[in-house]
Amino acid sequence: MGANKIHNITSVRSNITSVRSNATSKVIHHLDTILSQREEVRSVNPNEAADDTDLLHQIGYKQEMRREYTTLQVFGIAFSIMGLLPSITTTAATGLEGGPVSFVWGWFVGGFFTLCLGISMSFLGSSIPTSGGLFFYANMFAPDSIRVPLSFLIGCSNSLALCGGLCSIDYGFVSEMFAAVYLANGFSPTKYQEYGVFVACVVSQLVLCSVTTRLTAQVQSISICLNVFIIILFFIAVPAGAGGKFGFNDAHFIFGKFENLRTWNNGWSFMLSWMPVIWTIGAFDSCIHMSEECRDPTRKVPIGIIGSITVCWVVGWCICIVLCACIKDGDITRVIESDTGMVVAQIIYDSLGKKWAIAFMALICAAQYMMGASILIALSRQVFSFARDEGLPFVYNYVKVINPKIMVPLRATLFSGILSCILALLILINSTAANALFSLAVAGNLLAWGVPMLLVILPTKAAKRFVPGPFYSKTFFYPVNIISCLWVAYVIVMSMFPDSKTVTKDTMNYTCVINGGVWLLSLVYFFVYGYRHYHGPKSNLTSDDTDVYEEESYTHGEKGHMT
Repeated sequence: MGANKIHNITSVRSNITSVRSNATSKVIHHLDTILSQREEVRSVNPNEAADDTDLLHQIGYKQEMRREYTTLQVFGIAFSIMGLLPSITTTAATGLEGGPVSFVWGWFVGGFFTLCLGISMSFLGSSIPTSGGLFFYANMFAPDSIRVPLSFLIGCSNSLALCGGLCSIDYGFVSEMFAAVYLANGFSPTKYQEYGVFVACVVSQLVLCSVTTRLTAQVQSISICLNVFIIILFFIAVPAGAGGKFGFNDAHFIFGKFENLRTWNNGWSFMLSWMPVIWTIGAFDSCIHMSEECRDPTRKVPIGIIGSITVCWVVGWCICIVLCACIKDGDITRVIESDTGMVVAQIIYDSLGKKWAIAFMALICAAQYMMGASILIALSRQVFSFARDEGLPFVYNYVKVINPKIMVPLRATLFSGILSCILALLILINSTAANALFSLAVAGNLLAWGVPMLLVILPTKAAKRFVPGPFYSKTFFYPVNIISCLWVAYVIVMSMFPDSKTVTKDTMNYTCVINGGVWLLSLVYFFVYGYRHYHGPKSNLTSDDTDVYEEESYTHGEKGHMT
């Protein structure tokens, strides 16, 4: 009888082992099936392209949008999204919580590393200028075994980050608008009123951005002029007012005064004060997202990226210095805890008085509004390109359509606005949750930027697919990309830290929850269902597209020869 029991136990164990083995085999087979379903990687050589359309055909796409953006306007979309003075107005309190030295030198050092990021991205954008950009690069340069799920993750992360960027910009607009209202009559809004104004802002931007490419390009020109005007006015009026009323703080205060207003230790508090420059000089991948709407993108995209970063780095540093010089009596705590809710609003109020402060905040609000419109345009192109490759979950067939009359992705624009309004429901939780929108844009974008930069320098067969475009330096390619990758890893971690060492529901940084959740759910969705429709970037070219292009090229060349 004992022998029978032993036999039964052995039999049960054997059955369990067999079931486990079968289950494991099925899982492995399922994963192999998923990872084997991938589109062929196309060979892209920008140096052999006859023109922009030919290069886009190499990449795998037909020319569906008009190329209307000039070099200045490609620069302008990134410069507009960065929106120097409005962005600094929104984030200055974070910088000053470590004192002027953290704010000023944090901007300078952080700006240098951001420039390295921009140079790395320009190498990629000059090689393969497509509106999909980053998820396309991930698929191009990752090993075959992981390139499809990895590019899907990057596509989701980049889309969400740009959406978070729109939310944070428009939430900044709401905060600045109510700061101006408070200066005028002392009114303080409820969180429901803030959300209502946010939605109204997004809806109006949807209308503004649902026009032809030529008109959206002109929006960038207007935004450049508005931002430059505000900056010049700031540099003239605020120092003149502060100098006449109460004088300037000395150089030691501006460049050497450290004051820790956080519960973190001094070193980490200093590092957290770098967030203003990290958040402000961001979204420069927007130049890549507009590359199918500009002529000669292999050259214009790098100019737009590096030019916008450099200008904002230098001019932004000067703005930080002026702000610190004009803090009344050097009282940092007073301007941070001001009833206006905005450090810059209080500094302008102290320097110029109530009427000037209201006028300045109105101008800053206008510039912030244009920032939101610009990032909505870039976001819609990213969403469209992800849907074009059938990557956008659930709605890709609806969103990937280009409006045939004005030749812009209207459905992608509408989807982007709706998604932003849903994400911005965080405003209704509390101010801490709302502030997570800022870090959400930072962490999501940095992952999307950093992965292709890492892949292209790894010693893999896939990395050898990279063919440099007109913007390239063999000497600096690897050092700059290595610096960029290290910076990306560091900032992703830093952006998820709470502002206070004592973590409660009111001081929690929800970025780790939101971003981590999105990254995890993106991969889960892909392996459960997404693999059925997304196999990596896919060509939408037909034989007719190629034939028509070749015929036009031949006719053009024949006419040129006859001439």
